[in-house]
Amino acid sequence: MESKDNIEAVRKFLNSSLETSKTISSALDESGSRLKLLNQRFLSMQASLRPISMQNLPFSDVEHGLDSVLCSVSAVHKVFQCVNQLEHSLSADASSDLFTYVSNTKKLEEALKLLTDNCKLATSWLKSVFEFLQNKTTISTNEVYLLNIKKSFRILQELQAIEDDARLEGGILSIALDKLEIAFHKLLMENSMPLPLVSLTSQIDQQNNVTEQGLKFPSSLTAKLQVIAERLNANNRLDKCQTMYVEVRGTNARRSLKTLDLSYLETSTSEFEVSHGMENCIDQWGNHLELVVKKLLEVEYTLCTNVFEKTGSKAWISCFAKIAIESRIFSFIKFGKVVTEKKNDPFKLLNLLSMFKVLNGLRLKFNQLFRGEACEEIRIVTKDLITKVVNGASEIFLQLSEQVKLQRPTCPPSDGTVPKLVSFVTDYCNKLLSDEYKPHLNKVLEIYLSWKNELYEEGIFVTQIYSIIREVAVNLDNWSKAYEDINMSYFFMMNNHCHFYNLKGTLVGIMMGDSWLKAHDQYKEYYATLYLKNTWVNLQNILVVSSSMTCQDLAKRINAFILAFDERYKKQCNLIIYDEILRESVCKHLVEGIIPIYKVYLKNYILALESDDAMVDNKSIKYTSQSLENRIWSLFQPKLRKHGDSIKHKDLISKIKEVSHQFRLTLVGL
Repeated sequence: MESKDNIEAVRKFLNSSLETSKTISSALDESGSRLKLLNQRFLSMQASLRPISMQNLPFSDVEHGLDSVLCSVSAVHKVFQCVNQLEHSLSADASSDLFTYVSNTKKLEEALKLLTDNCKLATSWLKSVFEFLQNKTTISTNEVYLLNIKKSFRILQELQAIEDDARLEGGILSIALDKLEIAFHKLLMENSMPLPLVSLTSQIDQQNNVTEQGLKFPSSLTAKLQVIAERLNANNRLDKCQTMYVEVRGTNARRSLKTLDLSYLETSTSEFEVSHGMENCIDQWGNHLELVVKKLLEVEYTLCTNVFEKTGSKAWISCFAKIAIESRIFSFIKFGKVVTEKKNDPFKLLNLLSMFKVLNGLRLKFNQLFRGEACEEIRIVTKDLITKVVNGASEIFLQLSEQVKLQRPTCPPSDGTVPKLVSFVTDYCNKLLSDEYKPHLNKVLEIYLSWKNELYEEGIFVTQIYSIIREVAVNLDNWSKAYEDINMSYFFMMNNHCHFYNLKGTLVGIMMGDSWLKAHDQYKEYYATLYLKNTWVNLQNILVVSSSMTCQDLAKRINAFILAFDERYKKQCNLIIYDEILRESVCKHLVEGIIPIYKVYLKNYILALESDDAMVDNKSIKYTSQSLENRIWSLFQPKLRKHGDSIKHKDLISKIKEVSHQFRLTLVGL
């Protein structure tokens, strides 16, 4: 009888649970918070299931299962209440107390996960009870129990779905994460301002100051961005976070670059071929690339590392790579390639060495900044540029002596001066030997030979310079033989040996040594003597002093001398000695050899005029001794032109273009 009463009690409780479920279902459709309704269903389910475990039923084995279900349901209820409270706290603005908001978001994630886990556990225990009751077919009330348990299953399934629903658009967790994304973007926008890209040398000591003041990324701000990124990453929403970061910081990088004039980066190879501004562009390129890498990108690298530190290296390297692209790193590399594609000439070698100096100086920075898979393309194009620079510079340098040799068939200058090629090559070698280029060219050669598995020796650079100078000397010997007049050959060799001797004190002169310089000085004097002897000495033979000469004889001799002098002067007046000391020396020898004798002749002539009744007209004498001396000193002078400075500059440009063009044609033929 008592057993029947217990069963009846259970039946009533289950009926009550069914009625409660119907009521909740109706209320869910009509109004109220979904979470509050689910809370009521928790309480109802607990009330419905608890009496079953209290009954003294024949199937007492179910008691343990029901107790487990009730414990799990109780845990679900407590977690659900926590979720409800967190939902309320997350309705506020995330920016008001960011760290608390992030903490509550994390708690919500954990609560939802715990809710799901407890629902799964309760469902598992309830399933065991359900299967047990299903097998007890002799109990007439089992059907009612089973219906009630099925209803409980549905309630637990709905509770278990809360976590997934919370992550869907419009769900409580999704809304909280949306607010964190907004806060992340707002913090970035408010604290991103262009970095003043000025000279490294003038601001290097203040770099850290500029970074913090200019970019306004103190540690407190970095910490906020970091915790937001961490939460978004935990919820598989880092991609949008990274997109926002790259958009804001990339835009900021572009704004920073506007302080620089980077229009030259778009110059094409053909435009460089017809202009003379490449050197200036390369200087700008080097300065700007150093600024972008050492200031702009280094700052962005540090910020990316700090902000995405807890999300893994792949995340921050990816962001940094995209910001580097926004900073026009590819444009800088492209400009370098344009330079390497320019036609080969000696100036291209200097340009390539200037570029190598910059790239080699940034090598460690590049290795530090451009790591990981995301930066692979940047590394590839940079390596390709360095390869082109090293190969191009080495090939041009190693071919220079051959280029000089191939100029041998050209004609020497008609005025007997130093050929443009000679002065150009010696000046060029001085440049290569300077500290501006020599250490970088040595490094380039070392790298180049290592790529070819060839041994690099310290003397290879100097050996090549020796070879170039030697080929120039051989060219001079050949060119001197091209003159039909042997005296022009002497004059030509005198000028060129003087040019070589004047290399004393220069880097080329120091390299070649004192004995080499002394030899050229001796050759200069030797050819000067030959030139003076063969060209001017014969004039003195005309002015032979004789006591028996009449006034008419003296006049004839003087006029013959003047005629011969004018004839020689006409031939020699177009000859030039650019070296002032040599020019004065040659003129001094002429003056000392001619003027004293001429003065004697004039004196004798004047005395003869005074004693001669015939009185020969003294106006027939063209030169006084002073005017003749002035005439001699006017020889071998560089041609004077109007607007001398501008003309000289144009001549220099013309000279450079001509020699460079000759070398370029030679290189193309090699």
